[in-house]
This record gives sequence, structure tokens and C-alpha cells, in this order.
Amino acid sequence: MKEEQKSLPKWILIVSGIFALLEIMVSFSLCFSPQSVMETVDLNAKGVDYIIYMWAVRQFALGFIFAFATFKKSIPMLTIAYIFFLVMFVGDFFIGILQKESSLIIAAVVMCIISSVLIYAINRKNNKQ
Repeated sequence: MKEEQKSLPKWILIVSGIFALLEIMVSFSLCFSPQSVMETVDLNAKGVDYIIYMWAVRQFALGFIFAFATFKKSIPMLTIAYIFFLVMFVGDFFIGILQKESSLIIAAVVMCIISSVLIYAINRKNNKQ
């Protein structure tokens, strides 16, 4: 194992592992109980199941990437994963504005802050070496 890989603080690995689990759980929720995630969507409409499965696979992929990067303790991989997370939640922020859904706006802002802090913390630790 490289020296830089040993230097990630445990709290970053714990948070990243939690995000990995959450993303994978959302993926399974979308597959097996989509009504619990999407209360306002008509699940009987044509093509909705296709979109649900696409979303579920993307959530699973993100969770797998977080899990793999956390397991490998890879600074570059975790940085890219959190940048993706940040971009995704910036998108959610704008969707929340367009849909006038304050809970989505608030959640997106909180997750943007968390992602930004983690990107900073990972790279600050990386730059000190």
C-alpha cells in the first residue's frame, strides 16, 4: 500500500463508507419498492419502470464506486467520486428550484456543502505530503 493511501483520516473513510451504503440502499429501494422513493410518480405510466431501473443502476454504480474507493483508500478515486456527488447535488438544487420543492433544495445545499468539505479535506491531506 502506498504511503499516501495510509494517510486518509478514518472519519473520511467512515463517511465515504456510509455514502456507499446509502447509495446502494437507494438503488435497492428503487428496484424493489419504488413507491417508497417516488411518492408523486404514477408508477403505472408507460416507460416509468425503465427510468426507475436506469436510476437504480446509476445509484448502485455510484455506491459501488464509493465502496471501492473507500476500500482502496484511494485519494484520487474519492476525489472524483465526491466531485461527481457535488455535480449531482448541484443538479438536484436546480431541479428543486424548478419544481418549487424546498426539501430537495435544502437537502441539495446540505449535500453540496458536505461534498465540498470532503473534497477539501481529502485534498488538503493529500497536499500536505
